[in-house]
Amino acid sequence: MTGLLAAGATVVATLLVPTTAAGAAPITVAQAIGQQNGSSATVRGYVVGQPTAATTVVRSNFPSDYALALADTPDQTNSSQMIYVQITSSFRSAWGLRTNPGLLGARIDVTGPLTAYFSHPGLTSPTAFASAGTAPTTTSTTATLPPTSTTGAPGGDYDPTYYRDAIGKSGSSLKTVLHQIIRTNTKLSYDQVWNALKVTDEDPGNAANVVLLYSGRSQSKSTNGGNADDWNREHVWAKSHGDFGTATGPGTDLHHLRPEDVSVNANRGNKDFDLGGSVAAEAPGNYTDGDSWEPRNAVKGDVARMLFYMAVRYEGGDGFANLELNNNVGNGTAPYMGRQSVLLQWHAQDPPDAFEKRRNQVIYDAYQHNRNPFIDHPEWAPSIWN
Repeated sequence: MTGLLAAGATVVATLLVPTTAAGAAPITVAQAIGQQNGSSATVRGYVVGQPTAATTVVRSNFPSDYALALADTPDQTNSSQMIYVQITSSFRSAWGLRTNPGLLGARIDVTGPLTAYFSHPGLTSPTAFASAGTAPTTTSTTATLPPTSTTGAPGGDYDPTYYRDAIGKSGSSLKTVLHQIIRTNTKLSYDQVWNALKVTDEDPGNAANVVLLYSGRSQSKSTNGGNADDWNREHVWAKSHGDFGTATGPGTDLHHLRPEDVSVNANRGNKDFDLGGSVAAEAPGNYTDGDSWEPRNAVKGDVARMLFYMAVRYEGGDGFANLELNNNVGNGTAPYMGRQSVLLQWHAQDPPDAFEKRRNQVIYDAYQHNRNPFIDHPEWAPSIWN
């Protein structure tokens, strides 16, 4: 640990100081695993990787700055002996593994509530991070931190301005404020969506193609249309759920419109989202039955966050129905989409990746000039719907 931190900068760490566990002795990871009751504690452990699913922890090529795993020994590889730590926005530049891969193997203290994360023993909504040995205190202190980067997740630059009124809020109050922030946006026509999707969903490995949401296929931008094997405009929040059709507004909102194969789009239809079913034709990794659709693992979180956005953006104004999540499937034409509990699981297991963040940024910069807050701040979804 000493070697890892020696190269870091010495900074004033006022924001990283615990305020809820002042004077509390750190507990071990094993103790934290056995104490998942929502109480606040300072956990001391070694950074052993980044969790990407309930039983999966990666130790290289870290996909984001949103989570890390701690263990009582630096060489631990058994996920059952780890605690998963959520990294909220204010800590990501200093403690996220994508930005700071040199943290792997470091011994640190993290303070926060002991609650499940990724359906696994965890610590969420942390109030402090510190190198091990930094005593908790309620006053400013100087600590040696790992090198930081000025490059954060898209949206980080907007926290003081774009999301200013939402910072510090939770639950229904947070939902209300986010609605006010994102409801002011430029609206596209349904025809304009065609060209927009060619930009928002461009294949990063082939600029002539788009990536189809469910099937994952990279396909020529020019093959959009209504014929077999063309791609068309998939409404992730099915347009019959609230009966908004293709009207300018929810029917043309890029934050939930994605390119998809015509046949796969028809197969998904207006089904809600849930686990299970039979393998979907032409869409490996997707499953479906009479009233639900399960997308492939790589976009489960994307789907959840698009639906979270819709449930906040469309609250009954602008002449459209009040869209809401519920825990049902088979919602038909009612303005509801489910299954909420499953969507929250998908959101946790599949954090925003580079493709999704870029897409959010392009929509903001070039088209609608509003953002999906659950890509910028994943911690806000459980705050609202849990």
